[in-house]
Formats: sequence, C-alpha cells, structure tokens
Amino acid sequence: MGGRTALVTGAGRGIGRATAISLAARGDRVLAVARTEQDLRSLAEAAPVEYLVETVGTVDGCARVAEEAINRLGQIDILVNNAGVDMGEPPIWDQAATVWRQTLAVNLDAPFELTRQLVGEMIQRRWGRIVMVSSTAGIIGGPSMAAYCASKHGLLGLMRSVACDVAPTGVTCNAVAPGWVQTSMSDRTAEREAAQRGVAAQEVWDERASSYAAGRVVEAEEVASVIAFLTSEAAAAVNGETIKIALGEVW
Repeated sequence: MGGRTALVTGAGRGIGRATAISLAARGDRVLAVARTEQDLRSLAEAAPVEYLVETVGTVDGCARVAEEAINRLGQIDILVNNAGVDMGEPPIWDQAATVWRQTLAVNLDAPFELTRQLVGEMIQRRWGRIVMVSSTAGIIGGPSMAAYCASKHGLLGLMRSVACDVAPTGVTCNAVAPGWVQTSMSDRTAEREAAQRGVAAQEVWDERASSYAAGRVVEAEEVASVIAFLTSEAAAAVNGETIKIALGEVW
C-alpha cells in the first residue's frame, strides 16, 4: 500500500497529525507542513516524517510549500489539503471583512493554490490522490459561522470541479467531512461557547458527545483512516465524492 510521497498541510495537530502518522505507517514518505515548529518536531518524534514550517495562508506561502515539497520528495503523489482555521465569528451583521478574508485564505484559497500547482505532474504520471478536508459545516449551515461555512462549502465545490478535470487521467479528488472531532481548534470553539454560556468547556464537549447516538465524538484517527483509504490504490474508482464522518449524525 505504501511507497508513495505525500504532502499533508495542517499536520502539526489533530486530523493532519493523525493523517501524517497513518500515511507514514504504511510506508509513504510524508512531508508535514504547519506553522508551529514545536508541533512538527513532536510529530517527527512520533513518526518517520519530514516537516516544513510554513504558512499556507498566502499565495507566496503556498508556492514555497509546493516548491519545497518537490525539492525534497521529487514528486508529490498524494496531497491532503487539511490546514484550516476557525476564527470565532459573530453573526454576519457584526462580521469583520478581515475575518472573512483570512478564513477563506487558509480554508479555500490554499487548497486551490496547492492543487493547481501540484496536480499537473500527477496527471503526467497518470496517478495521484487529492483529499480536501472539509466539515459537516460544509454540508449544512450554522449560526455565526459565515466565513467558516462558506469556506468549507466552497471546498466541496472545488473538489467536485477538480474531480471532473482529472477523471480521465488516473488522478482522483475527494473530500472528507468530519463532524465533531476534539482537536485544538475545536477545543477553542468549545472554550468560546463555554465562556459565552458561563459553563465549563468540558460541559460543552459532553453535550456534543451526547448529541450523537453513539454517545461520543469522532476520533482524529478515524478521519485519518478514511483519508488513508482515499489516498490508496484501493480507492481508484472513488472520485468526486464527499465522505461524511459523523457517526451517522447530520452535524
């Protein structure tokens, strides 16, 4: 199953970290990208991955990531566009344009840039796997989430269009849409909600877990296992699909 090269963004924590570990475990050569070197060093201690400290929040940053990935790995067979931000938004009437722009820059512009820059060589080799990490917030809407929901919905549209473009070439492009997963980013959303309601953050997480019939939230490793499948030989016939990972629930 292994032996491919993989670029994983937002790999320092959460789903990205679990994905980098999963791909490395099956024998892929992985370049993990994130903004925080401490997180990447910790990842490199846990799994045989290379890492790059860089932002994907700008066009120039994405260009540096793509160039460095090619320089180090020679080619990119697998691209996992996982990096994302949730900046904690007010209702739309109080929304700042800067929050909108910064959210879309990381959540949507970066996957566009990295895919645009790296898919050409996949097509030439007639093999490649691209996975967009969206969210259940990319399928349904939520209050005070205008930029986040728009970016995650947009990511699914980008995926579907890329899937159409690459369909004749042996390359696939798919998406995963996780529900509640306890990561550092979702911890911050729980803390914000807890502060607004005057409760403990753990109470928010307990409520999120109890909203699922399974009585728990999704594990990052469970999302990573789906990404590992989508980036494997076994998923050659899967293209243009969104796999929701939410324990059978809507959100």
